[in-house]
Amino acid sequence: MNTTQPLQMLGGMSPEQFMKRHWEKKPLLVRQAIPGFSALLDRSELFDLAQGDEVESRLISKADRRGKRGWQFKSGPFPRRSLPPLKQPNWTLLLQGMDLHHVGVHQLMQQFRFVPDARLDDVMISYATDGGGVGPHFDSYDVFLLQAHGQRRWRYGRQKDMSLVSGMPLKILANFVPEFDEVLNPGDMLYLPPRYAHDGIAVGECMTYSIGFRSPNRGELAREILQRLSEDAGDLAGEAIYRDPRQEAVSTPAAIPLALHDFAHDAMLAALRDPDAFSCVLGEHLTEPKANVWFQSCIARPDFDGVELDQRTRMMYDTRHIFINGEGFRASGRDAALMHRLANERRLERALLRGASLDARTLLLSWLQAGWLHELE
Repeated sequence: MNTTQPLQMLGGMSPEQFMKRHWEKKPLLVRQAIPGFSALLDRSELFDLAQGDEVESRLISKADRRGKRGWQFKSGPFPRRSLPPLKQPNWTLLLQGMDLHHVGVHQLMQQFRFVPDARLDDVMISYATDGGGVGPHFDSYDVFLLQAHGQRRWRYGRQKDMSLVSGMPLKILANFVPEFDEVLNPGDMLYLPPRYAHDGIAVGECMTYSIGFRSPNRGELAREILQRLSEDAGDLAGEAIYRDPRQEAVSTPAAIPLALHDFAHDAMLAALRDPDAFSCVLGEHLTEPKANVWFQSCIARPDFDGVELDQRTRMMYDTRHIFINGEGFRASGRDAALMHRLANERRLERALLRGASLDARTLLLSWLQAGWLHELE
């Protein structure tokens, strides 16, 4: 992607300009970001997908009860008969990770790859009847809100008071004070940085596509890395045995010896000290498929031509490794350049494969057989 080329999707800014001016800083509303854009799946297709276990779906509804606004939250799957009537207002169906299930939605998400893949998460589709929404709230991640069908009114802004309404199944702001109030039509798009409060309300039947980005929690990331490193901790820290030939007799036997404390601390640092091991577990974690993702293995011919990544495949790399669907491999030289191109462009034409080594072709063949790749037609 040419990051200096102006894009209508970004209001005439280049990706480079957008990242400097708006990313993680301030909202951006773009009218007709994608002119003529319309929903890639109709209502019936969404309802059909909501019936399956492979799609993460949620149903949120609200109703006035004795003068108080009541909220209900349910997790799917949802048989068609379990959804509220279409004429009933104030309900929303959310379908997560739709880029994994629909080629068109996956292709839409590719337009946002001016942000690193390590941050790009998924596309959620929100279907709502008139008045439907999830209440005023804030997210801890960046999001582009693309209107696909009908209209949605967005109120949004910076919010000082982040206190929540107690006793609710959703995290709803108790004292929401918006700065902006806009109605989006199909093709319009709103970018919101993390922690910008917002409230989207359907004006009639509507669909909104939310392109979301992962923002790893520091503690969760550390826990995941430590867990993965622990699998090879014995090799990383070595097999030295604690010895204390100079240990003196003690009158406080319950006290942990300082020397043992230091021995354990050094063992932990040794496991973390290997930069190669750390890089491996980080890359493997960032490319780990989501829990509801599975691949269909197949028979692939060794004399394959071009290949492309399956839309569910996550592939990244660093200076010494390539990572794909939670697995890491060492790569260097021409093969590394080839794999980098596959990760960046998500496909390799026949002409490029001619320069691949036997090891690289063998690896690609194993990925074809696992369903991670497909032959170009």
